[in-house]
Amino acid sequence: MRRLYVVTSLASIKINNNMSALEAIKYSRGKLEVLDQLRLPHEHHYDEVSTSEEAFDCIKAMRVRGAPAIAIVAALAASVELHNGSCTATGTEDVIKYIDSRLDYLYESRPTAVDLGNAVRLLKKTVRSVKTEGLTDAEAKEAIIKAFIEASEEILAKDLKTNKSIGAFGAKWLQEQYKITDDSKITVMTHCNTGSLATSGHGTALGIIRTLRDEGLLRHAYCTETRPYNQGSRLTAFELVHEGIPATLVTDSMAAALFRLRKAEENIAAVIVGADRVVRNGDTANKIGTYQLAVLAKHHGIKFMVAAPTTSIDVDTETGDEIEIEQRKREELTQISGAVVNADGSIDTNKSVRVAIADQRIGVWNPGFDVTPHEYIDAIVTEKGTVVKGEDGKFHFEDLMPERFQ
Repeated sequence: MRRLYVVTSLASIKINNNMSALEAIKYSRGKLEVLDQLRLPHEHHYDEVSTSEEAFDCIKAMRVRGAPAIAIVAALAASVELHNGSCTATGTEDVIKYIDSRLDYLYESRPTAVDLGNAVRLLKKTVRSVKTEGLTDAEAKEAIIKAFIEASEEILAKDLKTNKSIGAFGAKWLQEQYKITDDSKITVMTHCNTGSLATSGHGTALGIIRTLRDEGLLRHAYCTETRPYNQGSRLTAFELVHEGIPATLVTDSMAAALFRLRKAEENIAAVIVGADRVVRNGDTANKIGTYQLAVLAKHHGIKFMVAAPTTSIDVDTETGDEIEIEQRKREELTQISGAVVNADGSIDTNKSVRVAIADQRIGVWNPGFDVTPHEYIDAIVTEKGTVVKGEDGKFHFEDLMPERFQ
């Protein structure tokens, strides 16, 4: 059966190089700092991450989140500890064995995020490809660690370029669908956080929104609060306000009413989300609440777009039924933390309290992700192009990245 896909040339797309000042990750060789996103939007605090254990805790506790950022932090943390002499092994095989053990440990911090697994595999392949013939043990060790560090730094550099391309391709596809003019600018919705705070910069889904704004195509953006961890209200709302993008925050449960009551008035054209994992047929795992938005978008005739780098595409998994869904702790649903609001309405960023918002005896089911079936997705935007479903109703990525299908 003939496959149908769209890959638009970047030659016809203008990429805006103005980057947000927001940085989730600060890195120089031998030093890594990660913005503690649990303290946002009221406080900017960077944690220094110098070991794999500190990176594991940072990822697991969601002080850093977003599939690209998770992979970057894991890779760079391992690089920092190697640069600072954590590996005491001497022989080539023992050095590689040590590195493998650190990467395997880091992978367990967030197994649903496919970028992390891809980074682990890439780095394992890198250390095995180093030519060590004729070198002393000390020279071989130095060469292996040097290659590992350089490959980790390349993951960081490549992600920024990838995000800018995703933004350009996504905006181009929407322009092709709606023929947007100054009189017909579009309104979009996004879920969770997929911006500079989830990546090395610019973002994926939020990157498309940034590009729409930069090209004069955006009327308004809606962001969901994204319960239970509130990445939308804490992070995406913060990014949108920070950059002056016209935006409104809604609860997750307001989407249906919004689409029904304001679609025509505000020209609501698309829901744009990120992805933690896209499998071979296009089924997509993303933050819990994504699936319901896709169903609502389809019902109301609104395009549903997934923005994901090709590193988030898992061609070895056939369908979403095979994706492991992380179960989060019950307290995320029954308790909440925040800065203290004073009697006069001002916020005291030096005081944070945790309060119970439910009966602590109630049972809790708290999956971190859900899987959106491919039939509810209109387009998957990558740094290599925008892919739509073929005649068989499924997504096909063979022509987009043939090297992964050999």
